[in-house]
Amino acid sequence: MTAPADRPRPDPRTAALCALLGSTDEVRRLPEVEAAARRATDLLRSGADPAALEACFDVLDRELRRAGDAGGLVYGSRGTRAPGVVPHIKVAVCPAPDRCTRVERARDLLPAPPCAVHGTRMLKTRLR
Repeated sequence: MTAPADRPRPDPRTAALCALLGSTDEVRRLPEVEAAARRATDLLRSGADPAALEACFDVLDRELRRAGDAGGLVYGSRGTRAPGVVPHIKVAVCPAPDRCTRVERARDLLPAPPCAVHGTRMLKTRLR
């Protein structure tokens, strides 16, 4: 089943930002990266203009690369894909109405991981 034509495709940079904010990477604690990530988060929460958000993501990508993360925002290793990892039946997804592409494993007895962009827990669901 495909998404309706009038809905925009989720931006993978939103999922990458969420994963970056939830990661333990030292690079995310650098002041320049932290400031750019905070600004992107604020713009996402406020429902800012897509052009302003794109410019903010570009700044964050540039700051990550300057800090030594050669993959930048989207092409780094913080994403949801890893060798040997297979999809699970229960997953946690973005809690926003227009969901990002982030998908995390959801364990039965543990709460869903936090969404660092929206400041709430992700939603548990089943893969379809």
